[in-house]
Amino acid sequence: MLELPIISISIFLPLISVLYILLFISQSKKTDKPIYVMYVVVLSSVLTFISTTYILVEFDSSNPAYQFVEHYTWLDKIGLEFHVGVDGISIFFVVLTSFLTLICIIGSLFTVKKYIKEYLVCFLLMESFCIGAFTSINLLLFYLFFEAILVPMYIIIGVWGGENRIYAAFKFFLYTFFGSVFFLLSLIYIYSKIHSFDLTYIPELTGNIPLFAQKVLWWTIFIAFAVKIPMIPFHTWLPDAHVQAPTSGSVILAGILLKLGGYGFLRVLLTLLPTTSQAFAIYVIYLSVIAIIYASLVALAQKDMKKMIAYSSIAHMGYVTIGMFSFTEAGISGAIFQMLSHGVISSCLFLIVGTLYERLHTKEIAKYGGVVNKMPVLATFFMMAIFSSIGLPGTSGFIGEFLSLLGIYKVNIAATFVAALGIILGAGYMLKLYKEVMLGEITNKEIMHFRDLYKYEIISIAPLILLIIYFGIMPNSILNIFRLSIENLLVRF
Repeated sequence: MLELPIISISIFLPLISVLYILLFISQSKKTDKPIYVMYVVVLSSVLTFISTTYILVEFDSSNPAYQFVEHYTWLDKIGLEFHVGVDGISIFFVVLTSFLTLICIIGSLFTVKKYIKEYLVCFLLMESFCIGAFTSINLLLFYLFFEAILVPMYIIIGVWGGENRIYAAFKFFLYTFFGSVFFLLSLIYIYSKIHSFDLTYIPELTGNIPLFAQKVLWWTIFIAFAVKIPMIPFHTWLPDAHVQAPTSGSVILAGILLKLGGYGFLRVLLTLLPTTSQAFAIYVIYLSVIAIIYASLVALAQKDMKKMIAYSSIAHMGYVTIGMFSFTEAGISGAIFQMLSHGVISSCLFLIVGTLYERLHTKEIAKYGGVVNKMPVLATFFMMAIFSSIGLPGTSGFIGEFLSLLGIYKVNIAATFVAALGIILGAGYMLKLYKEVMLGEITNKEIMHFRDLYKYEIISIAPLILLIIYFGIMPNSILNIFRLSIENLLVRF
């Protein structure tokens, strides 16, 4: 194994690129030519993707411990250390982050018309912070990266979003910041009792915390990550954020940021407070089932494509939480697989909606119809994404939902049957979306002038379609990598 600080490279390469752009290119006489910025950003994102892919290739799935660990002292007095590494649970989220960022940057080069330098800088910052969060072994370091992500996403929604972008950006920031305050308070209490933020050390000692304090800690941490996923009743920021965000912003929001909530449940809540998590699991299961049914019913009534996909995300993340809180290997495996699958599927759907919006400048479903007649390639891609979203066997969407339901079936049969209704409802609203947008006769004359996908659009969407198929046909290539890490987690229950 090559002895390089490969995780540090993956985290800091985008940051170094941002500094170079801001300090040198921005002061150049050629600042009116963003082509130089584009070269730097694309090169940075490609190299970051290569570095994270290297981590995946060299990862030893037979070892459940953290790998590629880097540990440097930073601020001893407050327990802050630069302590990073990956295990089977985190590694795919690191690769997904760099992969989706690269796709977003490629698409943005051709669609963003104003402040493109600043736009691309925000995506590099988000890439760096997300990789930092997914690789942090120090809880305070995780919190710093977790919080820092809010800033570039807030700017992306607020500057490049739709008509109500300011409202959506403020709502996004306030909701998620509100949840993070609870997380910070819990960290302060943990450090006051254990004097460490090291995730390889403190799980063995949290059992010594008084039972009442454990319950309070559990709820404060739960709220922080429930807002991020989001779970009902903390979900109302998501539809507004998705509708107003630019296409690439929606991709990162659905593909990566929502996964931080689920990852936080696994890495922090279930790891630090296993006994309390089991005691409160029934409440999470009920909330998850409510989210699946409620979000699916609301999605059925939507007239805006992005809002429908946003509510479908809430429903799909409901399967993630019921799988996690089943405390079974099948359930947690399904939850992780569902997060990865949803990251790919939702990104694909938002990119497809973005291509339609670029041509007709509306997301209203009623304005479309018969698009397949002018854009058969897009219609094929859309069909594959829809099939995966509704969990058709042979696609990535089936594996995660099936394993999550299998896991919860062993714990709560009633919740399993109610959650399964969400699959039927999901098929209803997603097939309805496809029918009304793609099929039938062309009623809007502007659609007659549509051109099928451009090369850059195919480059952005096709890899996601291939992943949807690959995950569906070869799920064991993914499941086997995090199997031992899940077994290691379940030892605590």
